[in-house]
This record gives sequence, C-alpha cells and structure tokens, in this order.
Amino acid sequence: MDFIRWKDDYSVQVKEIDEQHKKLISLINRLADAMKVGKGRDVLETVLAEMVDYTVYHFEMEEKLFQQHGYPDYEKHKQIHTAFAGKAQELKSAFDAGNTKISVDVMLILSNWLNNHILEEDKRYGPYLNSKGVR
Repeated sequence: MDFIRWKDDYSVQVKEIDEQHKKLISLINRLADAMKVGKGRDVLETVLAEMVDYTVYHFEMEEKLFQQHGYPDYEKHKQIHTAFAGKAQELKSAFDAGNTKISVDVMLILSNWLNNHILEEDKRYGPYLNSKGVR
C-alpha cells in the first residue's frame, strides 16, 4: 500500500505540473516502501539523485510558466523553490559524504514539501494559470 496516494486535492489543474507532482509522490512511496523493510539506505542514493533532478526540471518549468503569464507571486515562489533545491542538494551532499542515516530526514522533507508547498503555495497559482488558458 502506498504511503501517499494521489488525490484531487493535490491537483493544481495544470496537467503537466500534476504529472510532475505525481512523480514526487512516487519518490516518496519508493523511499517509504524501502524503509518499511529496512532497506531505506539501499534506495536513498537513487531517490536523492532523482529529488535533485526533480527540483531542477520541475521548478524551471513552473517558473517559466509564471514568467510567460505574469504570475504576480513569481519572485516569492522562486525564493521558496531556491530554498528547497538548496536543501535537496545539501541532503545529497551529506549522503555523498558518507551520511547514510538520513532516510527519515529525506522522507520528512519530501512529505512536508508535498503537504505544505503543493497544498498551499502551488494551489494558489492554479486558478491564475487556468485563467490564462493553461491547463
């Protein structure tokens, strides 16, 4: 059973963004499944690499849409993205330096991002982008 299941509450009503958010849920579930059976460290390297990649392509895509359509909270949202991308890179660097006991930290950060950022910050831009014809 998945730790987190996609639900309509997560949708920002922009198909490409929703698909990318589903990828984040998949990362969370992969790590949760591994942790349940004591194998969190075994998948952590892959999950961290994918998390860092995710922050690059997902944030760039969102920010490009914001710029194209004049989203008024672009700068604030970009600052939040920059902070999270930095945290993701810090975790990956810690793992690369030998700290393999950060599975719980990674899980908490990803889960909090999903529940705080997506359900609060991202939900704000959905109606704005929809009003500009982005679906």
